[in-house]
Amino acid sequence: MSTLDLLAETFVQQALIAGAVLALLAGLLGPLVVGRGMAFAVHGTAELSFAGGAGALLLFGAGAVGWGALVGAVLVALVFGALGLAAHERDSVIGVLLSFGLGLGVLFQSLYTGRSANKFGLLVGQIVGVDTGDLISLAVTGVVVIGVLAVAYRPLLFASLDPTMAAARGVPVRALSIAFAVLLGATTALGVQIVGALLVLSLLITPAAAAARLTASPLFATVLAVIFAEVAVLGGIVLSLAPGLPISPFVAGIAFVTYLICRLIGSLRTRRRASRTTVPSRPEDTSTSSQSALASQSPRPRS
Repeated sequence: MSTLDLLAETFVQQALIAGAVLALLAGLLGPLVVGRGMAFAVHGTAELSFAGGAGALLLFGAGAVGWGALVGAVLVALVFGALGLAAHERDSVIGVLLSFGLGLGVLFQSLYTGRSANKFGLLVGQIVGVDTGDLISLAVTGVVVIGVLAVAYRPLLFASLDPTMAAARGVPVRALSIAFAVLLGATTALGVQIVGALLVLSLLITPAAAAARLTASPLFATVLAVIFAEVAVLGGIVLSLAPGLPISPFVAGIAFVTYLICRLIGSLRTRRRASRTTVPSRPEDTSTSSQSALASQSPRPRS
């Protein structure tokens, strides 16, 4: 079947809706993740989400994968959020939990004797398997994430950019860190189901990193991150239809190309701005320096 024929199928339309909602959430949270330096935490959360999904697949079947991934991601996100102020030990704890989650997920997958496609989908995504129940769960999660961001975006942004100053101003930095970690865990769990545990970083980090190369405005960066994430996800779904391949390499490829283009544009703008700020020497400065040089070279009178 051609791509146009596949776009008329119900499961593809549901996949596009799910991808659009996930890209919206990733674009909204991505700049905050980059601002808080939590890219490694996203990877660790994805691996624990993978372990939770694999455990649910083993114990309860394919229908419980989403809830298992969500439970695993939220639990580890609470740990990361509690360590929000201890940045010096956060990376080591994330590394320990990441390796543990990956090993546990591989064990659960080895014990599972069902369809291999279910196991493979946890690693690289299986968006064509999204049904109405998954759409409802995704929509509920999206409403919760957007509602929390609408209420707490300003203090959350303040705590992300300057946590020390925010704490001095009375902002509940620890509580916001835990709340943000839960939102990130829920979004990561949804990302694992769609693009897989291996490439969820390409959706949550790359669009935001690309937007940061173009603007320093948090609001404008968020808008650009949403646009870049939508292009990556929807474009990846459409491009993967005809060859019948997983969408994750297409999503990662589009996001990576977008980042390279934005980085190039940002570098060109920086060089152009630097060349404009270079002040040429004024004529009077030149004449003064010339006179000083001649005076220094002229012979001094003998005493």
